[in-house]
Amino acid sequence: MLDLTRLNPWAPTRRRHLLSAAAAIPFLAWPLREAAAQFRVEVSGVGLTQFPFSVVAFRGNDAASEDIAAIVRADLERSGQFRFVNPAPGVLDETSRPDLAPWRDRGADSLVTGSVMRLADGRFDVRFRLWDVVRGQDLGGLSYPVGPQALRLAAHRISDYVFEKLTGEKGVFSTRIAYVTKAGSRHTLWVADADGEGARSALSSPEPIISPNWAPNGAQLAYVSFEARKPVIYAHDVATGRRRLLANFKGSNSAPAWSPDGRQLVATLSLSGNAQIYLMDANGGDPKRLTQTSSIDTEPVFSADGKSIFFVSDRGGSPQIYQMDAGGGNARRLTFNGNYNISPSASPDGRWLAFISRVNGAFRLHVLELASGKATAISETSADESPSFAPNSRMIIYATRDKGQEALMTTSVDGRIKSRLAGAQGDIREPEWGPFLR
Repeated sequence: MLDLTRLNPWAPTRRRHLLSAAAAIPFLAWPLREAAAQFRVEVSGVGLTQFPFSVVAFRGNDAASEDIAAIVRADLERSGQFRFVNPAPGVLDETSRPDLAPWRDRGADSLVTGSVMRLADGRFDVRFRLWDVVRGQDLGGLSYPVGPQALRLAAHRISDYVFEKLTGEKGVFSTRIAYVTKAGSRHTLWVADADGEGARSALSSPEPIISPNWAPNGAQLAYVSFEARKPVIYAHDVATGRRRLLANFKGSNSAPAWSPDGRQLVATLSLSGNAQIYLMDANGGDPKRLTQTSSIDTEPVFSADGKSIFFVSDRGGSPQIYQMDAGGGNARRLTFNGNYNISPSASPDGRWLAFISRVNGAFRLHVLELASGKATAISETSADESPSFAPNSRMIIYATRDKGQEALMTTSVDGRIKSRLAGAQGDIREPEWGPFLR
């Protein structure tokens, strides 16, 4: 048996941290390969205020493989901040000047119309317009010429546009997530849309794959592979499937995390015999040791501004979360409630730190407000792990066990809005929310 608790000795014991090690055969890496939809979405605990909206079927959508209006509706409903209103009769597109009175009568505050046109080169021109039904105002629209494989992306971008126009906050529907599944002896690293659909395999191996971490530009994933019968860190090009070695030093190489500018990574290495935190150049070279203790220091992540690093250490007798300067030194403890706090994840806006805390034997997702130091439990499940913030800092994705199934969940920072993305098969773990598309 292969004991992955070497990498994080405080990881929740319910989790699949004792995994069988298959025979050492070459792993398989390739450009993203699409798979059938693996998730279904269930939304619960909606917020106090919802925007009533409607979206009509896009004219010409029959020629496309994706239902644009249905995807936009699902995106907005999944956020928990929008409530769908059934459309009024009639055919509309982005060129229409609709009579908005029937929509007001139905209680809709906004309306999305659009069309899908097949171009001579095989691409599709997806167009839309957003209307403020209450004020009778045209809120603008855009055109997205895309290939057949990018129709979902076009729909997600429409959702982002609507979300930002109506809430004032940037949408994350067109972003991606990464996660790892284990089915039998096969471990697979997946990249999917933020709604869990359109999943594509980035890497498959008979050996464990853990700790995926997106580069800030969204082009690469750092991860830990055990194909060499020891933990080794690689960087994986998402588009091409090519990879390069980042860390294969003596002992264990684990928990990689990129700096905000993408030029460096922090990782946990056992060069000195015990797990310590090191800084590495993204292009290679000798690592710089940042912690100098006889304790276990692990799970480092940069703060949003890159000036400090959050990490887990048992230097005080139990695993707790600390913060130190990016160059090492000046470590200060952040968590004080309970004797088991791990898996820090910093929000991109610099306001929050998500982490996992053991409470009466249950592993629950918490959020720490960095300015006040106040920590709050935001989940009701008991086997949470691996939190990761959305790039707009409003949502968190994490792995858990819910209703007897392994699942990925998303939650708002206050815990009021939750979406369950339940896997069709295999264990699901290690979710990581990617950055905004550039």
